Amino acid sequence: MSPSKEYNLIAPGVPQKGGRWADLGSGAGAFTLPLAQLLGPQGEIYSVDWNPHSLEAQRQRFEANDPQARVHYLPADFTLPLDLPPLDGILMANSLHFQERKEPVLAQALSYLKPGGRLIVVEYNTNLGNHWVPYPIDLAAFQRLALRAGFVQVKMLARVPSRFLGEMYSCLGLRPEAGTRDPRV
Repeated sequence: MSPSKEYNLIAPGVPQKGGRWADLGSGAGAFTLPLAQLLGPQGEIYSVDWNPHSLEAQRQRFEANDPQARVHYLPADFTLPLDLPPLDGILMANSLHFQERKEPVLAQALSYLKPGGRLIVVEYNTNLGNHWVPYPIDLAAFQRLALRAGFVQVKMLARVPSRFLGEMYSCLGLRPEAGTRDPRV
């Protein structure tokens, strides 16, 4: 079986097996399952979504496809403070485009990461929204926003065509290592 589009979008940003990650706005797990594949059995995922029915559907998908995966299901609004342990990575796939004010969300995500921790964002490469994708952000705008929010080494990982809004991209940003100077100063 060949890797899925979701897998290919996030794989370049997951450098190794294992680690503690969160999937913020995980829905039914379209990207959570590939993340679990990439992390392997030594990985741990905090799957956060406001909809408990989506999390239950995700739990059932894991039970059927990857019952050994270590996933914690948190029914919560990821824009509010969460009780999470220090994370090696955060995945936000198709969740940021629901937030009109993105910078506070990214700043909060940054606070959950360990120094050197990784943020992978998957979004539609457009600024023209619709009813289903109200506040998309194109790649260049996301890169500028991530830098303002405190991330460093922000770079595009992959692009794939999308029948809905033309193209999707994945982008990586890192939390600065401890003791490094804030590049925004």
